[in-house]
Amino acid sequence: MRVLVLNGSPKKKSDTFRLTERFLKGLNKDGKHEISVVNVIDKHISPCRGCFGCWSKMDGHCVIKDDQNEILDLYRNADLVIWSFPLYCYAMPSHLKAVLDRTIPLVKMKMVQEDDGTVHHEALADFSKLHTLIICGCGFPDWEGNFDGLKAMCNVCFHGPDMVCVPQTPLLNIPAASVVADPLLDRFEKAGEEYALSLALSPETIAGLESPMIPKEDYIRGVNGD
Repeated sequence: MRVLVLNGSPKKKSDTFRLTERFLKGLNKDGKHEISVVNVIDKHISPCRGCFGCWSKMDGHCVIKDDQNEILDLYRNADLVIWSFPLYCYAMPSHLKAVLDRTIPLVKMKMVQEDDGTVHHEALADFSKLHTLIICGCGFPDWEGNFDGLKAMCNVCFHGPDMVCVPQTPLLNIPAASVVADPLLDRFEKAGEEYALSLALSPETIAGLESPMIPKEDYIRGVNGD
């Protein structure tokens, strides 16, 4: 399986990417998968100009000559794309959003209406077997309300991907919190093993990955220095 990991953190070893690394360790336990990690912050990705030049060329590439076309080639040939990033203003960081915006060359202008009434652009290539996983961490104390906007966007963009949204990720950088952080990392590794077998995560597994590590009130007191 060819796996493309888009690391959207501005820090290569971010809290969120520590979780993703452990997931990848479990996923590739047998060493059979080809994993490509793109640190998006190191790439030159211009904003989409809305010129639709890609729809004139129809070659799966953007007319802007920067690093996006390299990513598009990896994306087009991947079996699994993992979007790994911290939550920024209830969505993904701007440099990663630029990558998403510029995936337009991978679809056609032609529109398709599904039986449920939803409309989308026809894919340029066959993405029917492409799997998408979202791993997002944040510094909020819990899940409720904080990931809703992101989840709505990803469900539409990626047609219902597996999503793991983890609160309290700054605890991963606090040595005293290792008693709760290390078990979470272990669960992510086990989740990677599960995904390798079924290309999906059970609701029970996702719930275990998303559960806050410590009580909300304790976390807030720690952040506030009380």
